[in-house]
Amino acid sequence: MPHHKRAELLQAATAFCDSFAQKRPPAEIFSHFSTSEDILAYEHGLPELAPFLGREFKGQDGVQKYFEMIFSCLSYERMQFSNYAVDAVENKVSVRGTATFTWTATTESWDEVFTYVLAFDEHHKVTRYEIWADSGAAYLASKGELKELRSKP
Repeated sequence: MPHHKRAELLQAATAFCDSFAQKRPPAEIFSHFSTSEDILAYEHGLPELAPFLGREFKGQDGVQKYFEMIFSCLSYERMQFSNYAVDAVENKVSVRGTATFTWTATTESWDEVFTYVLAFDEHHKVTRYEIWADSGAAYLASKGELKELRSKP
C-alpha cells in the first residue's frame, strides 16, 4: 500500500479529531463527513442509557441529529487524541481519545478514555463514525447519581 495513502488518511483523521478537541462549531465538525447519504454515526451502548447510544444515525440528517443530541447533552474539556492506527487497505483509522465530559443538565463530570473508528471514502471524508465510550458514567451523570456513587466508601 502506498505510504501517501496512509499519510492522507492519518491527516484526515487528525483534522476530524482536532475539530472536536478545538471545540469547533458542529457545522465545521460535520464538514469532515462525506456528502453521501450513505454515512453513519453509531455510539456503542445500550439505547436505554442515553438518547445517542445504541442507535444508528444514518444519512446527512441522521448524523446531524447525532451531533445535535451530543452537544445538547454533553460538554467537554481537555480533549486529546493519540495512538492513531491507520488501515490503508480498509480506509479506516482508529484513535484513542481522552476528555473530561459533563452532563449539562446535572453538571456531573467524569474523566473518560474513548475510542473512535473512522471509515473514509476515496476523498478522505468520513463515511462511518463509531464510538466506544463509558456509557455507564454517562448514564449515572445523566441521572445525577455519579457524585453520590463516588462518595461511597
